[in-house]
Amino acid sequence: MARAAGGEFLLRIEDIDRSRARPEWEDLIYEDLRWLGLSWELPVMRQSERLPVYAQALDRLWQGNLLYPCNCTRRDIAEALGAPQEGVAPTLGPDGPVYPGTCRPPRPDRAVCPMPRPADTTLRLWMAIAAGCAFAPRAGEPAAAFFSEEGRGPEGQHGLVPFDATEARDRIGDIVLARRDMGTSYHLSVVVDDAAQGITHVTRGEDLFEATKIHVILQRLLDLPTPVYHHHRLIRDETGKRLAKRDDARALRTYREEGLTPQDIRRMIGL
Repeated sequence: MARAAGGEFLLRIEDIDRSRARPEWEDLIYEDLRWLGLSWELPVMRQSERLPVYAQALDRLWQGNLLYPCNCTRRDIAEALGAPQEGVAPTLGPDGPVYPGTCRPPRPDRAVCPMPRPADTTLRLWMAIAAGCAFAPRAGEPAAAFFSEEGRGPEGQHGLVPFDATEARDRIGDIVLARRDMGTSYHLSVVVDDAAQGITHVTRGEDLFEATKIHVILQRLLDLPTPVYHHHRLIRDETGKRLAKRDDARALRTYREEGLTPQDIRRMIGL
């Protein structure tokens, strides 16, 4: 698809979670992609080498009163969500249950305070305030955000996909932008890196379709361009479990050993 558009395919190693980064697993990425017929420019961008860049983006959001520190554990969040309405399932967002706001300050009045080191605490996006900034009307645009989808979302979404501040607050919520053990997050890092690399088109699995709304919000808050997106269906095993090397789902190598070709893989995901 990159070649057809007269562009180039870029490989980025997203290794901010050092607990799941191994040289041998990275080698498998190279091997699998080369088998699929892909080639890329060198050197590849490595996220673990860009933590100061992500910290700068976080500081900008902090200065805008768009972040706050959070000390909740997953257990704390589960208990907070289950306490008020026992038996009622919490709203699920792109990152799981929508955060109940346990650590959210009562008002944004601490702009003069220095931002905590991202490696020392979890930082959340204050979505109620962020939505007001991200969805402010722009010249020639409605008071909503949107992205262009060239593939298909989980419910067949195609073309311009709009969403508004209410959806951002209620169905996305105060998502984590920096984890204590990483100093950043997937959402923040890919947005910053896409802009740094001049990415115009993003092709990825449909499991990230809803997360794209987070990325559009961050792009608008940081004054970054929004690429065109193409989400494709996932490869799943016979039980419906998606292919992933971090668990027991079938690996791409298994399909290779069974005689499937790169063309077979492309058909499986609709490309």
